[in-house]
Amino acid sequence: MKVKGKHIILSFVLLVTGFILALSYELTSERSSVLLPGYERQWELEDELRNQVIMEQTTNRKLQEDLRLYQAQIRDLETNLASMDEEQEVKAKNLLEDIERLRKLVGQVPVQGQGIEVSLEDSDYLPDGANPNDYIVHEFHIQRVVHELFVAGAEAIAINGFRLSHQSYIQCIGPVIRVDGHTSAAPFVITAIGDSDHLESALTLPGGVQHQLLNDEITVRIQKKSTLTLDPYLSESG
Repeated sequence: MKVKGKHIILSFVLLVTGFILALSYELTSERSSVLLPGYERQWELEDELRNQVIMEQTTNRKLQEDLRLYQAQIRDLETNLASMDEEQEVKAKNLLEDIERLRKLVGQVPVQGQGIEVSLEDSDYLPDGANPNDYIVHEFHIQRVVHELFVAGAEAIAINGFRLSHQSYIQCIGPVIRVDGHTSAAPFVITAIGDSDHLESALTLPGGVQHQLLNDEITVRIQKKSTLTLDPYLSESG
C-alpha cells in the first residue's frame, strides 16, 4: 500500500494530540495531589463545626426538657399549696417550728431571747489537809447543770461563750475544762436561752442540781436575764 503525504500529516497530528492530552492529564493529577490535602483539612474543619452545632443543639434540647419538668413541678406545688386545707396548714407550720427548734438545739443558727446565767466557781474555803480537787468545779458538775437545763426546755446553751451542739463534749483537765477542744477556766458561766422562770425553777428544786452542787462545796449563782444572744456553734473558728 502506498503511503500518501496526507496520511503522514494525519498521523503526526494524532501523535501531537495524544502527547498534549497525556501531558494535560499528568499536570492535572499533580495539581490535584497538591490541592487535595487543603480540601481535606477544610472538610474536616467543617465536619467538626457541624458536630459542635449538633452537640449544642442536643444540650439545648435537654435543658429545655429540664426547664419544662421544673415548671411542671412548680405548678404542681402551687396547686397543692392553693388547695391546702386548714389542717394541712397547721401540720406544715408545726413541722417548720420543729425544724427551727432542732436547728437551735444543734447550734446551727444564732438564738436570742430571755434565759438565765448560771455561774459555777471553786470553793473559797479549803480546810487544812483537804484534797483541793474536792473543792473545785469538775466537768460532771457542769454536765449536771447542762443536762437539767436541756431537760427543762432550754433552746440553746453555751459555756463561757462556747455554744454547745448535740455532739459537744466536756473534758476536765486539772483546774480547767475543755469544751469541744476550747480550754476554759473558772468561773464557768453557763448561759441558757428559754423560759427564765422555768429554767430557774428546774435548777433550784429541793434536792435538785443546785443543792447537789452546794453539797460539793461549789459556789452557785443564778441570774435571770431578759435578753441573751448566743452565736452559732463554733462560729468563732469559722
